[in-house]
Amino acid sequence: MNDIKEINTEKLLPNPYQPRRRFDSSEMLSLADSIKENGILQALLIRRINKSDYFEVVAGERRLRAAILAGIPKVPCIELDCAYEESAVYSILENIQRSDLTFFEEAAAIGQLINHFGMTQSECAKRLGKSQSALSNKLRLLKLPADVRYFIEKEGLTERHARALLRLESEKDIWAALNIIKEKSLNAEQTDRFIDGMTDKTVKPKRNTVKIYRDVRIFVNTVNRAIQTMKASGIDAEADKTETDEYIEFRVKIPKTAGVQNLKLKKA
Repeated sequence: MNDIKEINTEKLLPNPYQPRRRFDSSEMLSLADSIKENGILQALLIRRINKSDYFEVVAGERRLRAAILAGIPKVPCIELDCAYEESAVYSILENIQRSDLTFFEEAAAIGQLINHFGMTQSECAKRLGKSQSALSNKLRLLKLPADVRYFIEKEGLTERHARALLRLESEKDIWAALNIIKEKSLNAEQTDRFIDGMTDKTVKPKRNTVKIYRDVRIFVNTVNRAIQTMKASGIDAEADKTETDEYIEFRVKIPKTAGVQNLKLKKA
């Protein structure tokens, strides 16, 4: 059935698989004013619920909400003959293709198509007109904890900020990075560089420890060779070495007069 019919807004129920979780109040008021002035220009897509007088909105929940705000009792609808699952998939696909979903809402909607409705990533990418790698990257955003995702959206950070945070292994590091990003108002490029520094620190400690240990041995050998060189030159130098878990301490004694006398004898 493709005829447009006027349906009472009280008979229209939202789709539980609607990807959009937040509706901007100022935008909704603006759309409500437009609907008051011009009416609803695009009919809602609906499906009947279990042969009852109630319908589920497949596409157009935003228009429905705005119409209710505008005080309009009935809205134009096209009834689709589709099952519950088909309705859910259609609603998700229709909303994903809109430009006003947040990147987390889009990722969650794609996840629903794959996890709840058995679509493969390849099938989903084809239906959405995306490359499989782009779709896979979008899904990776869901690995961030829910409270982290909420904070990113609340602070108005970008998808690139979120992708950079995925490189951190622990939630503690993620929150440490987020606090710095917020405090210093880091843009996406600055955030990438900052997280480069964080990940560098986490992968190099063992190599640095070995390197420092080798350097210390070189310094100890240098001191020992210096003492030996002085003794070979006739200077009665002494060195006491004390070693603990934290440091190595040398006490070196060099007699001034013996060195001067030896130097004079060599000149003669």
